[in-house]
Amino acid sequence: MVTLHLKQLSVPPGQRIILTDINWSKFEDILQELGEKRASKVAYFQNKLEIRMPLPEHEFDKEIIGDMVKILLEELEVDRECYGSTTFKRKDMEAGIEPDNCFYIQNYRLMIGKRRLDLTVDPPPDLAIEVDVTSKTQLSAYEALSVSELWVFSQGLLTINVLQGGEYVESSFSPIFPNLPIIEGVSQFVKMSLKQGSSATLRAFRKWVREKIPR
Repeated sequence: MVTLHLKQLSVPPGQRIILTDINWSKFEDILQELGEKRASKVAYFQNKLEIRMPLPEHEFDKEIIGDMVKILLEELEVDRECYGSTTFKRKDMEAGIEPDNCFYIQNYRLMIGKRRLDLTVDPPPDLAIEVDVTSKTQLSAYEALSVSELWVFSQGLLTINVLQGGEYVESSFSPIFPNLPIIEGVSQFVKMSLKQGSSATLRAFRKWVREKIPR
């Protein structure tokens, strides 16, 4: 039997590798070997592990969409805690995921000051964001961990998925921001950022939000 170390594997940007027959103990060992300071993202569900390497444009899109969520919450005067790409995992669910970005909103008070998470005690994020392709492994992990709202941005368009009965159902609106045309707005302003840059776009987005908020 040939044994390879993960550092011997090279995942090109925009690609992923899939490892099968990975039990929970091996998954934990792999996370430890990969370390925390890395560009790759992992998704794990029922003995299948995916390791993804994002493209540079992926990083830009995830940052600006995360900034838009922060602006939305600020303008609505809603408190939140942002946990970025934290590794969320539960052994009993055989699931683990690293979002591109995520937020605690309804449950933000429970997360103030938390630096180590235990999903058998702590709630999952209220909102997670993924950019580009979301695989079955990723979706299954999010469903198992009960992340109530998942935004997927792919090919210039935003899709909102809402957890219902343990499965995601595509929604025409965001339950977190029910009175705002989030799909239209996020897609429009990410496209704008390609021509005008992120700073000008975020200023324009804030103005758009203020115009859309019911007074």
